[in-house]
Amino acid sequence: MSESSTFVSHLIELRDRLTRALLALLIVFGCLFYWARDIYTLLAAPLLAELPEGTQLIAVEVAAPFFVPVKVTMFAAFVIGLPYILYQVWAFVAPGLYTHEKKLIVPLIATSTLLFLIGMAFAYFVVFPVVFRFITAFAPDGVAVMTDIQKYFDFVLTLFLAFGVAFETPIAVVILTRFGIVSVEKLKEARPYVVVGAFVIAAIFTPPDVVSQLLLAFPLWLLYEVGLLVSSWMGKPEDKEQTQSESQQVSTPSTTDES
Repeated sequence: MSESSTFVSHLIELRDRLTRALLALLIVFGCLFYWARDIYTLLAAPLLAELPEGTQLIAVEVAAPFFVPVKVTMFAAFVIGLPYILYQVWAFVAPGLYTHEKKLIVPLIATSTLLFLIGMAFAYFVVFPVVFRFITAFAPDGVAVMTDIQKYFDFVLTLFLAFGVAFETPIAVVILTRFGIVSVEKLKEARPYVVVGAFVIAAIFTPPDVVSQLLLAFPLWLLYEVGLLVSSWMGKPEDKEQTQSESQQVSTPSTTDES
């Protein structure tokens, strides 16, 4: 098979995987569309709980009361369909992996989905109440805190993605070490830079208050350490195979001597 035909076959495979992921996303979205308003109400609950009595969210744009709940529902569909979407990604790259690497696909998909959901839950139940309480309490006298629903959606979506991706740090560390891209020792040496980078990322993706920045920076750092521990425990497959081969070489001469 020529290189051009191989490249075309890869493009066709990529198209099919993307189509399947998109269809799954649309199916889940269609099932959730009826509850779009309820889903947005659930998303707005942390802010509504902290707003002063008599205030509420507002819609500045004419079509915002319709499109914003639809966007929220689409994001919820993405979260629900995330395991299948990740499976399509891994199925596309699987032919280029070794056998021991393919065995990691299912655990990585399950763990990645779980960590992303934990990151979103941490943002919703821990970060949002703290941030919104700080913002509403800091508002000057005479200023009515009435947030636009589109601005609110953009804000919480940014935090959801920031915390969801941040909680994927152990997976990234395990992949880097397991596939031999970077050694555990190198990642341990880079620990000071990771700590600084965690606070820089927190300063970019969180509101300008110390509490919310710490709530992202410290989990990001701790999850990096968890990834290092797991990587040290798992080791590299090549190391295990080399150890087994060496043990077989040692045992073979002894058997010959006994005979």
